[in-house]
Amino acid sequence: MPEFSYLAVGPTGALMRGVMQAEDAASVIEALQRQGATPMRAEKVVRGFSLRLERGLSAQEVAEFTRELAILLPAGQDLSRALGFIAETASRARLRVVVEALRERLREGGPLSAALMDRRESFSPLYIGLVQAGEAGGTLAATLGHLADLLEAQRNLVAALQSAMVYPICVLVAAIGSIVLLLTQVLPQFEPLFAQAGAALPWATQALIGAGHAVSDDGAVTAVALLAVFLGVRFALRLEWARLAFDRLMLRLPLIGGFVREREAARLTRTLGTLLTNGVALIPALGITRGVLGNQAALLALDTATERTRNGAGLAGPLEREAIFPLRTTHLLRLGEESAQLGPMALRAAAIHEANLRHRSARLMALIGPAITIFLGGAVAAIFAALMLAMLSLNDLAL
Repeated sequence: MPEFSYLAVGPTGALMRGVMQAEDAASVIEALQRQGATPMRAEKVVRGFSLRLERGLSAQEVAEFTRELAILLPAGQDLSRALGFIAETASRARLRVVVEALRERLREGGPLSAALMDRRESFSPLYIGLVQAGEAGGTLAATLGHLADLLEAQRNLVAALQSAMVYPICVLVAAIGSIVLLLTQVLPQFEPLFAQAGAALPWATQALIGAGHAVSDDGAVTAVALLAVFLGVRFALRLEWARLAFDRLMLRLPLIGGFVREREAARLTRTLGTLLTNGVALIPALGITRGVLGNQAALLALDTATERTRNGAGLAGPLEREAIFPLRTTHLLRLGEESAQLGPMALRAAAIHEANLRHRSARLMALIGPAITIFLGGAVAAIFAALMLAMLSLNDLAL
């Protein structure tokens, strides 16, 4: 009998990993559900070397697929026919292949969530967990609609942040390019004139000439060194203690710290609210929510709060004591707990945090753009000032 490795969220909210012998992945999922766990992944164990090169769907493709499926199911289409229609009308070959694979998996038996687990490169644990909740409660169509709203909200937020970054990045590239051009192309034109004069140049001009030579002669070495430093930092951030220290530092920085707090609060409340309103219990929902947080300090705070919640302390109080998320987050969650409306209140908090995140990003980008422009203007002015000082010193010698 084949073996299947699995990942699930246990009844207490703890992650469960292991290997189980079963006929297929659907049997593993059913066994885990009988134990009160929420399966996240079940895959066949392949002995020996294997290499998977499949590329998953983009966030936009997953959102479009989910929205179409949520529209077709309430219209009277059964799941298999709905998937067939989506595959036939798919505009991208990659989406068509994935949907046809899902449909074929359904024909073999088992729920949609089991088919999604076979395509985990396209569908996140959050996505699979919500589908499982919808299947268990008999509200798959409504759950897919809520899931489509969640994916579109996340995509719109990411698009807004990316759009806000375009102008500062363009200005920064232009600034660096202009300075390099002045040092490597314009400055060398004046060096023969300075050499013929034979006079001692001002210190500013000497420093400028030295910088130009460094960029021209050692530019490639400097670029390689910077690349090595970048790769070294990326490797170091894979270490748990280094990443935790870096993420804590990010939370303390002016401007950036508030932005990161709002981002993590938006991820927490949007995901938690969506899970709770779709019938997932609080502890398993917290176990799934931890997978969407990007800051390790926030993740550690959520784990601590989850442990205290499991012991009956509630969620808002432990989160507030960790002092990672904004006070607005914990206050709204406390209101939700007191009114037995934690899921809807978390979604309201998410809407507020996402709006604040857009405003903060717009404000931050509005500051970065002029700051880079001022830096570029100051650098160019310093270069021309150094050249003018040298020219004036040559005129004094001529007189």
